[in-house]
Amino acid sequence: MAASTSHDPNLAATPDAEFINVLMSKGKRNTAAYIHAECSKAALGMHSNAALNTVKALLEKILDPTKPISDWETIDWCKWLMAGGSTFDEFDSIVKDYDNATTCGLVWTPNFVAYRCRTCGISPCMSLCTNCFKKGNHEKHDFNMFLSQAGGACDCGDTSVMKESGFCDKHGPKAAVNKSAAPSNLMCVAEAIMPRIILRLIQYLRENSKVGAPDFKTAIQEAEVYLKMLVDLNNMGALMRHVMTTALTNPQKYRGLMDPSTYAGESRYDVYCRDSYKTYQDAIKGLPNPEPPDEYKECASLQEQLEHKTFLEELVFWTVAYEFPQQVVCLLLNMLPDPDYKEALTRAFVLHYSRISMMLERSVDPDTLSNRVVHVSVQLFSNESLAVRMVDQLKLLHVMVISLKYMMSKILIQNVLHDQDKNFHYVVDCGRQVMKEHCYWPLVSDLNNVLSHKPVAQRFMYDDSLLEMWFDFLSMFQGMNVNQREMGEHIEFEPNTYYAAFSAELEASAYPMWALVSHLRSPSSALLTRRVLSFCQTALQDWLDAVNFNDPKVNDSLQVSFHLPLHRYYAVFLCQAIRQKCATLNELLPSTETLHLLMMHPLRVQEYIFPKDLFAD
Repeated sequence: MAASTSHDPNLAATPDAEFINVLMSKGKRNTAAYIHAECSKAALGMHSNAALNTVKALLEKILDPTKPISDWETIDWCKWLMAGGSTFDEFDSIVKDYDNATTCGLVWTPNFVAYRCRTCGISPCMSLCTNCFKKGNHEKHDFNMFLSQAGGACDCGDTSVMKESGFCDKHGPKAAVNKSAAPSNLMCVAEAIMPRIILRLIQYLRENSKVGAPDFKTAIQEAEVYLKMLVDLNNMGALMRHVMTTALTNPQKYRGLMDPSTYAGESRYDVYCRDSYKTYQDAIKGLPNPEPPDEYKECASLQEQLEHKTFLEELVFWTVAYEFPQQVVCLLLNMLPDPDYKEALTRAFVLHYSRISMMLERSVDPDTLSNRVVHVSVQLFSNESLAVRMVDQLKLLHVMVISLKYMMSKILIQNVLHDQDKNFHYVVDCGRQVMKEHCYWPLVSDLNNVLSHKPVAQRFMYDDSLLEMWFDFLSMFQGMNVNQREMGEHIEFEPNTYYAAFSAELEASAYPMWALVSHLRSPSSALLTRRVLSFCQTALQDWLDAVNFNDPKVNDSLQVSFHLPLHRYYAVFLCQAIRQKCATLNELLPSTETLHLLMMHPLRVQEYIFPKDLFAD
């Protein structure tokens, strides 16, 4: 077979188009056998550059980005090549024989029946598929069967999420015992071609992000067969999964295939790659992040300019940009049994987290997007050690609180309590989509998830900036949705903001509060209790000043707000401090004058609900 050769004898031959055409004319089985033989030699250190260049030239033809991504011939060629001369079914069977996976990782979508065992669970978010639950020992355990709303994944075998005693006989550290090692050349072709297969998906996602391109939903539907191929490859077990995750997380593979300086020529493929890179840059600019405080602008997860270093990081970016398409989400989650990949995915997710909040805010279908986001995040943040690393290395807690604050800061209106001319406090507008559609719910759900880990909650309460930002956030709900009693005429339609206001206070304020309190059970946590109490008292005083409430005898009994999250925090943590005996009540309470002011708004709520004339004779 003819091949063009470099003048430098130290460089490998670069196959020309004629060589590739002749090779492919031999048929898929013979071509695959030839490629497998070359890659096997490369694995032994023989002719490595020649083998890689042949694979590169062959895949540039097979995975031509101008062809439809789900072209049957393309997918069939990829399968034959990986099988190395055998049929794909034969290859699939052999690879599965060497599967040494220790975790289940079954991924499910909404409306799937799953189980949760609180006796075995380390994380409150643990869940099990039906097979693993029934094959595990959960007799007389505290468990429940539930219909998954957002989707999930089976945690059987994951020692960071549940106890080993609850594992089924197929999963856990003991499941890999006595498993024989696979032949060294079994996966050599898969290792060589997998980066190119992933590259084709990235190219497709880039291309369909252009202005005027088909909508994202249609684009994903057209790629469904290709995505299914990737999911099927993952389902072959730990061997193939490792090949995929290595390609996704290897910076050198990404740089070698995506560096724009590599495509400086005038070939059709080089021109395509340069255009693809420009489209990618435009897409990054179109997905901004919230403006962080100055002291956090250098934080990797809050920087204005995204810089991707792996295929996985860019794939997560497109997952966010395409609003978490179910097929891509399932692909990402299916590979979680690989622990190194799980950490890499979590890092990539956190790096894009602030941008996810922006997507939630502007989505036309925030409910579906919210479920898809939580489908991913709950799998990542339920691992305590991983959550702690994200907090320490990427400031996850700061990213979450900053994202929540930014989301609410865009819907603020002037508070109308008391004298409006002297009220300088701003609260959320409960009539806006962010509130009515619960766009904040995924962020709050994730915050509650990470706060369920004691080390994370402790870091939250030890951090001055976090506590200050958190009470600034709560202040946006303090006194919202003011109710005005109308005495002059009949109100035909009641406002429909009640549900939005009460839901927000419950989900965004009360749930995190109880998550924090749950870790303050021992006398050793007294310092944290007092810290939270101190910041809360400062926030309350700032609020009283902002609404100009300096006299308990203010006469405006015809208006009331039921939403006093700062008062609730103060009462709960004050009670907790007394229970812990970290101080006496006299030591903790503010001055009598301030205490009178603090009491008036809760008393006004009580009076509004139970007016005095209700019990009059």
